[in-house]
Order: sequence, then C-alpha cells, then structure tokens
Amino acid sequence: MSRFKRTGKVDSLCGFRATKLEVTIPYGLLKAARKSGQLNLSGRGLSEVPQNVYRLNIDEPAEAQENVSFRGSDRWWEQTDLTKLLLSSNQLKLLSDDIKLLPALTILDLHDNQLTTLPSALEELQELQQLRLSHNKLSSLPAEVCALKNLRSLTLQQNLLENLPEELGQLRNLTELDLSNNSLEHLPSSVGNLSALQKVILGHNKLTCLPDSMGQLTNVRLLDCSNNQLTDVPVSLSGMLSLEQLYIRHNKLCRLPQLFSPALKELFAGNNQIELLEREQLACLTALSLLELRDNRIRNLPEQITLLLTLTRLDLTNNDISTLPASLSLLPNLKVLLLEGNPLRGIKRELLAKGTDDLLKYLRGRIQEEPERADQRPTAMTLPSEVYVDIHKLKTLKTLEYSNKQADSIPDELFEAATHQPIITVNFSRNQLTSLPARLLEFQSSLLDLNLGFNRLSHCSPDISTLQQLTHIDLRNNQLTDLPSEIKTLSKLQSIVLNYNRFRSFPEALYQIPTLDTVMLGNNQVCRVDPSCLIKLSNLSTLDLSNNDLLNIPPEMGLCTSLRCLSLEGNPFRTPRAAIVAKGTDAVLEYLRSRIPT
Repeated sequence: MSRFKRTGKVDSLCGFRATKLEVTIPYGLLKAARKSGQLNLSGRGLSEVPQNVYRLNIDEPAEAQENVSFRGSDRWWEQTDLTKLLLSSNQLKLLSDDIKLLPALTILDLHDNQLTTLPSALEELQELQQLRLSHNKLSSLPAEVCALKNLRSLTLQQNLLENLPEELGQLRNLTELDLSNNSLEHLPSSVGNLSALQKVILGHNKLTCLPDSMGQLTNVRLLDCSNNQLTDVPVSLSGMLSLEQLYIRHNKLCRLPQLFSPALKELFAGNNQIELLEREQLACLTALSLLELRDNRIRNLPEQITLLLTLTRLDLTNNDISTLPASLSLLPNLKVLLLEGNPLRGIKRELLAKGTDDLLKYLRGRIQEEPERADQRPTAMTLPSEVYVDIHKLKTLKTLEYSNKQADSIPDELFEAATHQPIITVNFSRNQLTSLPARLLEFQSSLLDLNLGFNRLSHCSPDISTLQQLTHIDLRNNQLTDLPSEIKTLSKLQSIVLNYNRFRSFPEALYQIPTLDTVMLGNNQVCRVDPSCLIKLSNLSTLDLSNNDLLNIPPEMGLCTSLRCLSLEGNPFRTPRAAIVAKGTDAVLEYLRSRIPT
C-alpha cells in the first residue's frame, strides 16, 4: 500500500501543461496612479486588464493595513479617482464589464489592440470625453457608446465597421469624429444632429453619397471624404458655414461641388473625373486660397477663373489642358501655379521650368499683345487728363487700379469711369496718399479688397468702417500707429496686412473682429499682445509678429489653438528659445501651454 493517501482528484498531466502567467502591474505604478488619477499601461503585452486596475479606487492599498506613519504626500486616504487610462498597443481581445468600476474616467485609450466587441458597461462611463478605439477589429459600434453624453472625441479609424447605429446622433458634444479606413457604405442621417462637430474624417471607406443632414453641421472646419466612391457632393453641404478645408480626393466626381461656403479656404479635389470648370462652381469659392485639381480630365480653364481673387495656389498637374487664358495672370494673389503633365501648346517647357512668376509675367504680356476683335469694346482708354484706365479690369474683373504712380491724390476721372460698376477690388498702392480717398465710399456696397500699401498714411479714417463688405485690407508700408475703433464694425473682414508701420501694440479694434483669419503685423514696434483677447479670435489661423519689440511671449498665447502659422522671429524675448521657435508653430504653442501655471 502506498505510504501517501490521496486526498482528492489529481491532474496527472499538470506537470506537462504550460502555466499561464498573469501579467502583474508594478505596485509603484498603481500607487502613483492613486495620486495622479492617470495610469499608463501602453505596450505591456496585456491580453486582459488585471483586476487590480479596475479595483484601483475600491480596494484599500496594502499600506492601509500596516501600522506605519505617512508623510503628507503618502496619505492613501487622499487618493484621487482614476480619470485617464491608457491601454494602447497591447493584445486585448475583450474588455471586461468591470470597466464600470472606473466611473470617473475622462480619457480611455484602447487603440492598437485586438478588440472585436465592446462591453455594454461602457455606457456607465458618463464622464468620458475621449474614447480612442482605432486599429482594432471592431465590426460594429454598440449603441451604448452613443449614450456617452460628454464625449468630445471618438476615433475609430482602421477597424472593420460596415455601418453605424442611428443612435450616433445622440453624441451632441462630440467635436472630433474619425471613421477613416473602415468599410462604411453609408452614414446614418442622425449624423446631422452632431452640432458641436469641428473635425470629421471619413477617408478610405466605400461611401457613395453623403447624407443631406450633414449640412446642419455649422461648426465643422475640416471634412475629409477622400478615397471613397462619391459621385456627387450634395448642395446642402453649403450649410457648413465654418468649413475651411474640404478633402474629396480619389472619388468619382465629374464636377466641382457647388458649395456656398463663405469660409472655405482649401479644396482638394484631385484624382477624380472632372472635365469642366463651370462659372457657378467657381463663383461660390469667394474665400478660396488653395485649389487642388490634379489628376483629373480638365481640358480648359474658363475666364471665370479670375473670380478666385483670394487664390494663392492652383494645382492643375496631369490634366488635358492645351491652352491657358491670359487673364489667369490677373489673379492678384496667385503665387503657385502647377501645370506639369498637361499638353500645353504655345508655351515652351523652358518657360514652365522657370516657375510661376515668369509664367504669369508671360501671360500678362499676352494680354497687352492680343488684338481687339471688331465686335469687342476697347479694353483700355485714355481720359482727357491722360489718366490710363484699364476697361477690361474695370468691367470684367471689377477692379479699379491706380498703382505705382507716386501720386498724392486719385484723379476724379478714374472714379467717373467706374461709376455704376460694382467694383470689388481697389488697388491704389505705391503712391503718396496721406489719407483715405473720399470717393472710395462710393463702392461701399461692393468693395471686398482694398490695397493702400506703400503710401504715406499716418492715420486711417473712421470712414473705412462704411465699407461693410470688405474682406481684405492691405495697409503695409505706411506710417500708421493705430487703427480707428470703428473698424471693429467690419463684420466680414478676414485678413489685414499692417507690416512695416509704427504700431507699438496689437490694435485694440482687431480684438473685436471675430471673422479675422489673418493678421500681419511684422516689422513694427509691437511690445504687447493681450492673449486673453487674442483667444477670442476663434478663426485666427495666421499671425505675423516677427521683427517687433516683444520682450516676452505670454504662456496663455499657447491656448490660441486655431493658429496654424505664428511668426515670432526677430523679437528680443529669451523664451521660447530660438531652437523651439525654429521647430514651427505647433512646437511653440505646445511649449507655451506647458508654461501656464497650474
């Protein structure tokens, strides 16, 4: 008989079985999380979330059982709730319902895992503001996620989603939605209820159309629908009044969308099947600065291309364009024109290789050389006072120009020639003007663009406020020290150029123009900027303060998150250091935010 008495059922193969090792979380990490409210478990090879993470704020820590004294910083009973849990880049296939034990979470990062489903208990995380689920294997989004009323950011790119629940429209506080790289064929109509959305990314799906309800998203600034199967963009999207960037590359569009979006600055429509550019589509793009139409089937450019007065970059690479209208050279702000891969006739390759400036100069020369047709009216005339008036610009482009004359006043004959014309652009630059020409006010119902640069203005008349349609003002290279308070009533003003003047501070009136997108104040004597007022300019994307007298940059300026280009070079401040400034706007803003006292 055996000396050992069996006391129960024994697994005779237990010695040969692989023991499943449970990944443990260092106690010091959990202890620190109790103090900070943040726990980073990214990239730890986790196949499941350890229970002591879920119970972090429930179970008493080990030191609570010990008879020891604590310093002020070690008092476990003053622990804070976990608000930020990072679990990215692990091997999680499931998330336990125990996630509900962390109700104070505001950020939950689960991106880059193997999740195929989400627990219904997510619904109980009512404080959640950011939910990162990209790079998983989710085939559906549970309706419970749509019950997270405080959610601001939902990122679901690189999953296997084929549809979305209609309940998605309940996320009324959502500002960012990324659904790119999935298999979506349509969007629920309830997406139009997401009224707080500012950024929508839908690229690399199978969408054939967009719901009309998206036109209700009046706060969206960026919409990316690239790499889908869209054949049209609904006119209802004109309701997106804040839309600044629209990406519709790599679709099946045969025409440009006709969108009356007053803020649209960048339109990327390359790699489609567009053959014609029509007046109706171009006339809508009143604020456009970048138009990308590369890799389409465009055969010619209409004369109406000159309606794009704010255009700075036009990409027509790889189309079927054989001729260019000479009027293209009259676009006042065009800096980059890309035409490679077109069967152009009459323009030598050497000229194209020289770049945009030489090409536009050549086209301007063609305007002067082209003979008048018998059925055309003269394009220019000389008035009795020998004032030369370009009638083509006046009647076709609605432009009144009298620049580089070194004149101290504008001849009345010029204004007489423009009588009854809806003038939209006035260029009186490079003269000797000391005040605003009084007869400019005759164009108050139509004038959009006013250029008085390179004159001798020492003050700006309050009468400029009567030009209520103005969107762009150029007052560079004058002798201005301030702007009249009345200028704040210009409710459509988007850009103002004040370089090379004598400003000692940021003009107070500009703080009160919420539509401003660009402010150029370089090469002045500015020594003070009020960040609390600057933050209110929610549309401001470009601010040039280079070569001024700024001794310090307020950290609160880092909260101006709308800024895409902030120029600070040539100021005597010590921080941020030149190395940080050289890294660009994002690096400067991030540095400034890190300096804000908490």
